[in-house]
Amino acid sequence: MHCAEAGKALIKFNHCEKYIYSLSVPQYCPLCQQDLGSRKLEDAPVSIANPFTNGHQEKCSFLLRPTQGTFLSAHGVQRDGAGWEQSISIPLLQPNMYGMMEQWDKYLEDFSTSGAWLPHRYEEDHHNCYTYTLTFINCVLMAEGRQQLDKGEFTEKYVVPRTRLASKFITLYRAIREHGFYVTDCPRQEVQPPEGGGLY
Repeated sequence: MHCAEAGKALIKFNHCEKYIYSLSVPQYCPLCQQDLGSRKLEDAPVSIANPFTNGHQEKCSFLLRPTQGTFLSAHGVQRDGAGWEQSISIPLLQPNMYGMMEQWDKYLEDFSTSGAWLPHRYEEDHHNCYTYTLTFINCVLMAEGRQQLDKGEFTEKYVVPRTRLASKFITLYRAIREHGFYVTDCPRQEVQPPEGGGLY
């Protein structure tokens, strides 16, 4: 994926009684080759936001990315100055928590320097980046007098909704890159007779 496309949205438009997804609105329908120039408002293209963000610009967030590559291309705790340009970001603080934002970096620095997170202690299944993050989050919650989260609760409540959205976007993006567009059926809307109306 080219860097210019990294933050680009996908486009969805209706034609031929189908939803058609693409990187831009073509001049002609890829199914019937009709001109797409004049349209009704309800047929106007819709932008589907890219769920990936530049993690280097995110504050107080849990970031996910593939170990190698990016989500849209081929695929111990450390501080990375690069490589988080295409991340799934899960904000950990409410926007009005300015006091916590001010202390976040200090909490993180203090937590990271403890001996528990030295590189030789890394274990792929039990003492990894996810464990580090959840342990840090729970330390902050404890310092704030709030209830801690277990791994399942954190994953279901915060991680799964964002990764589902990203997964759908990846599927669409890859199909569009391969074929130029992606098509799905429009859901049929059942026509209901007006209330009180009958055949007469």
